[in-house]
Amino acid sequence: MPPQIISGTAIAEKVLAELQAEITTLKAAGRTPGLAVVLVGDNPASRSYVRAKDRMCQKIGLHSEKLELPATTTQEELLTVVERLNNDPAIHGILVQSPPPKHIDEQAVILAINPAKDVDGFHPVNVGKLAIGDPSGFVPCTPLGCQRLLIEAGVETAGAHVVMLGRSMLVGKPFALLMMGKGKGGDATVTVAHSRTRDLRATMRSADVLVVAIGKANFVTADDVREGAVVIDVGINQIDDATNPCGYRLVGDVDFAGVAPKAAAITPVPGGVGPMTIAMLMANTVKACKLTGHEG
Repeated sequence: MPPQIISGTAIAEKVLAELQAEITTLKAAGRTPGLAVVLVGDNPASRSYVRAKDRMCQKIGLHSEKLELPATTTQEELLTVVERLNNDPAIHGILVQSPPPKHIDEQAVILAINPAKDVDGFHPVNVGKLAIGDPSGFVPCTPLGCQRLLIEAGVETAGAHVVMLGRSMLVGKPFALLMMGKGKGGDATVTVAHSRTRDLRATMRSADVLVVAIGKANFVTADDVREGAVVIDVGINQIDDATNPCGYRLVGDVDFAGVAPKAAAITPVPGGVGPMTIAMLMANTVKACKLTGHEG
């Protein structure tokens, strides 16, 4: 039986349609959720991400403020911008695009954002809320999107063995906490595997649900996945491809062609986790507006 292809593109559209309805209701009550995205420098990938987020805000009716600051912006100047946004009642979510220029202390910027507006979910207050199961916090968008993909695809996580390959604060650690949480999309037995895991390949083969976020193109092969597993591929890597007009193509951390025939369900790259990240950023911003009650 061919695998179920879990389309992040389709599920993201469903999430955005639900948000659009919520935004319409909020606007009728005189409240417009607002997101500010701050970009420091001219990293082409970051600039592309910021513009995509701004377009999505406009598409679903969010108030959007896009701040593009020069690479010469000092730490103090950036913190001043963050503080202004913290105090702006029209802004419910603040995102400072990562990575910033090397002279910027990214952790200090994260700490400066009001946790109630930290829609990226990286402030220690929100990390702590996730750890203790406090639903008023914000979960980082990529792992939250992965969880939503599993729920929408009908994957039962309760009692399942979930292996998370990767231990970053961006994906691995928060996703593990989500899977351990009680309720829908949780209640799993979780193993977090990484480069120091003994017999990593055997650990991956033990997974009912394997989630991969290590940034290595096609790292997971068919031999690493048991028959009937569910595979969520968070990776996005650029590899050379002379047959493509642009000279490259995008692939995940999972060898899709090799793994898909063994999987019960799998996400493609692109079109899997990627679209969900922006959708969950929009969802976190709407949530922030509802929690604060600020009028925009």
